[in-house]
Amino acid sequence: MTGLLEGKVAVVTGGTSGIGARTAELFVTEGARVVITGRRRDKGEQVAQALGAAASFIRTDVSVETDVRAMIEHAVEKFGRLDCLVNNAGTGSRHIEIANIDLEEFDAAIGVHLRGVLAGMKYAVPVMAAQGSGSIINVASINGVRAGLGGHYYSAAKAAAIHLTRCAAVELGEKGIRVNSVSPGPIATGIFGKGAGLEHDEADERVEYAEAAIAAVLPRWQPLPFVGTADDIARAALFLASDASRLITGHNLVVDGGITAGWPVSVARSDIALFRATLQASRSQRVP
Repeated sequence: MTGLLEGKVAVVTGGTSGIGARTAELFVTEGARVVITGRRRDKGEQVAQALGAAASFIRTDVSVETDVRAMIEHAVEKFGRLDCLVNNAGTGSRHIEIANIDLEEFDAAIGVHLRGVLAGMKYAVPVMAAQGSGSIINVASINGVRAGLGGHYYSAAKAAAIHLTRCAAVELGEKGIRVNSVSPGPIATGIFGKGAGLEHDEADERVEYAEAAIAAVLPRWQPLPFVGTADDIARAALFLASDASRLITGHNLVVDGGITAGWPVSVARSDIALFRATLQASRSQRVP
């Protein structure tokens, strides 16, 4: 243990599985006391129990404001302060064509991915401001900065969360509070299995299903040939939660193996060759 978060208190929403559970585990390992939140009480209590006295669970639906207020109050009552809030709770991305949009489903996605983020900040900020310090980390997505891979509801909510992060950072810097976002690419967690209709427990326990699916498309999307894991995102969150990032705020840390940088060269190479060959063929037809 290096103790990067020694003495700090964190709240991790969506902490019952995947990125949230791994983030909570890593934070405890690094010396933090962590409040884990989620909608599945049995799973949340199981995760907290495994982490020992440094962890506590409170059932929270981030789309319900009173739940969010209670989670922040729980952290302060249980551990005495609040140094980090990781707004990680989320649902899967659904691909619906514009003409078939269900606005109630859209509102629900906004409720979790954007309104829940804002609610978390609303109740965390007074505590952090009184301390004169704090780090807020909003888990967004590369779907918030590029189009085509995510569904409309999810992508729009994540794009808004990224910009909300910047807006909050500008306001809260003078209070000593840093606000950043992390935008993962495809990460092998149970969220993909849940989106495919698997039971939540099976999806969470058999992440190899998601890993295989991501690996199948990865060569066409991502320059780095590694399937992302929950640990990759947890370590990015650890950096942003720690004093090592004390001068970083308003930043969107992309953890995507290079997807947003551009096509893998192996994919582009054949298209470039086709382009050149077609140009030469067209020219040869025109030249006597």
